[in-house]
Amino acid sequence: MKLIHDIAGLRQALQPTPRRAFVPTMGNLHEGHLSLLRQARAAVDEQGAGGLVVASIFVNRLQFAPHEDFDRYPRTLARDCELLQSAGCDVVFAPDEAELYPEPQGYKVQPPNELANILEGQFRPGFFTGVCTVVAKLFNIVQPSIAVFGKKDYQQLMVLRRMVDQLALPITVLGGETTRSEQGLALSSRNGYLSEAERAEALRLSRTLKTLLARWAAGEQDLALLEAEAMAHLREHGWQPDYVCLRRQHDLSPALPGQPVVALAAAKLGATRLIDNIEGS
Repeated sequence: MKLIHDIAGLRQALQPTPRRAFVPTMGNLHEGHLSLLRQARAAVDEQGAGGLVVASIFVNRLQFAPHEDFDRYPRTLARDCELLQSAGCDVVFAPDEAELYPEPQGYKVQPPNELANILEGQFRPGFFTGVCTVVAKLFNIVQPSIAVFGKKDYQQLMVLRRMVDQLALPITVLGGETTRSEQGLALSSRNGYLSEAERAEALRLSRTLKTLLARWAAGEQDLALLEAEAMAHLREHGWQPDYVCLRRQHDLSPALPGQPVVALAAAKLGATRLIDNIEGS
C-alpha cells in the first residue's frame, strides 16, 4: 500500500490504472469505514483484475462551523494506514491543508437549498457546501469510477449522489450499510468522545428511531405528534435533540403513508453530537 501526500504524486501513481474505487474519509477509522473499503474492493474487483482502491484521509475545515470540533478531531494517520492496508486498500491520499487548499477556496459547490438546508443543513449551516466542495475536488484529483459512502450519513449520501448526477460525473456512487456495535450503537469516530455511561445511554437514540418507525407502521399518522414525543423522550433522558423526524427516503420530504420512509435523528449527549437513521417501509 502506498501513502501519498501530494496531488502530483497521487496522479502519477494512479495514471497507469484507470479503474479506481474511492472511499473519502476524515480518518480516525473504525469498522464502519473498513466495511466501506471492503465494499469498494469487491466492486472494483467485479470489473476485472487490476483495479485500485483509493482512500483519502483529510479533516476538511470547510465543513466545520467555528464552534465545532475541527481542532480536536482525532488525527490517527499511522493507525489508520494499518487498518486500511488490512481492508485491501492500495493507495492512501493524505494531504495537508496547504496541499488541498493552497489558497482560500473561493470556488465552492453549492447544493440546492431544498435538500441542503434541512435537517443537518439547518443545524450546521454551510456543512453540505463544505462537503460537496471537498468531495468534488477529491473526485477531480482521484478520478474514480466508483465511490463509496456510508448510509449512516444518510442526507450526505443523497446530496452527493445528486451532485454526481447533476454534474454528469462518470462515477457510480454506492451506499454502505451502517455498521453497529453488538448493542446497536451506530459506529462513529465521535463515539470516542463518550464516557462509559454516555456510551450505554447512546443506545437510546436508535431505540427511539425504531419506536418512531413502529408507531408509524402501526397506523399512527400524526407526524408532528410522533416527532415531538420522540424529541421529548430524549430530553427526558438528558439529551439535547436537534431533530427526530420521519421523512420519505426518496427526497427527505415529510413522510407520507404508503411510501418508503427513513427515521433520522441528531442529538447531543453531553458534549457529543450523534446522528443516526433507520430505514422503514
